[in-house]
Amino acid sequence: MSRYEPRIDISSVQAIDMHVHVERDHHGCLSLDQELMDASAAYFRSSDNRTPTVADLAERYRAADMAAVVFTVDAATATGHPTLSSEDIAEQAAEHADVLIPFGSVDPHRGAAAIAQAQRLVGDHGVRGFKFHPSLQAFSPDEESFRPLWAALQELAVPVVFHTGQNGIGAGLPGGRGIKLKYSNPILLDEVAADFPGLEVILAHPSVPWQAEAIAMAVHKANVHIDLSGWAPRYFPAELVRAAGGMLRHKVLFGSDYPLIAPERWIREFRELGLREEVLPGILKDNAVALLGLAGAGEHSP
Repeated sequence: MSRYEPRIDISSVQAIDMHVHVERDHHGCLSLDQELMDASAAYFRSSDNRTPTVADLAERYRAADMAAVVFTVDAATATGHPTLSSEDIAEQAAEHADVLIPFGSVDPHRGAAAIAQAQRLVGDHGVRGFKFHPSLQAFSPDEESFRPLWAALQELAVPVVFHTGQNGIGAGLPGGRGIKLKYSNPILLDEVAADFPGLEVILAHPSVPWQAEAIAMAVHKANVHIDLSGWAPRYFPAELVRAAGGMLRHKVLFGSDYPLIAPERWIREFRELGLREEVLPGILKDNAVALLGLAGAGEHSP
């Protein structure tokens, strides 16, 4: 068995958090500059450790009896800030494969180099998906120049998470620090999902102010999913709550956006929304198990 294979005992974890950020590496480098860090913490009123390392996340989620998908965002071209290493994150996550599932991130502006890096991350480092943030990375996903990247990721057969909707990074700063919300309209991903039907696309977050577009896409396309991270559930749009408890109950996924929102708070508030009890296990865990191909992962646990 490869050291990169998940060793999660599915029966023993209460939930799989699909959206968790690594914000600091073992050298002390941060994923964003301090101004953006402080602005996002203020926006979310974060009280937890704002800059967790991979080891911090493993300890935290193990204690909570949860598993977590962890990643950074490579926005070096757009921000000028050096990215954390997705290779290092994957290697460290392998040391905690009982609770952590590594996703990678590549800078779309790097073209063929980004494709080659994505292939190495999957083939050599055991990465099981990718994260993109179109607003922070300053790109429009529907542009022709990025199609080779989506084709390569489809061939790698791993899911891809895209930030959608409102953006806490840069919130409250002059000009939002130049970060453009338009790139995070989920409808920009409709063409991607249509033209690459083998690519599992996860629309991250309630897609406010474009929630209806996100729901329509997830209803229309079998390969489009929604993770519910980045908002405290008590603030979820009513249309999203209805869809999550009904026609999209098999396509929505628990995600917290930790360290910005604590997973325990998210689950507590989600349980208070009044959804039918029978839909909760799928949203909290089972839908992620199916999407990530984790069924039976714990059979190899010592």
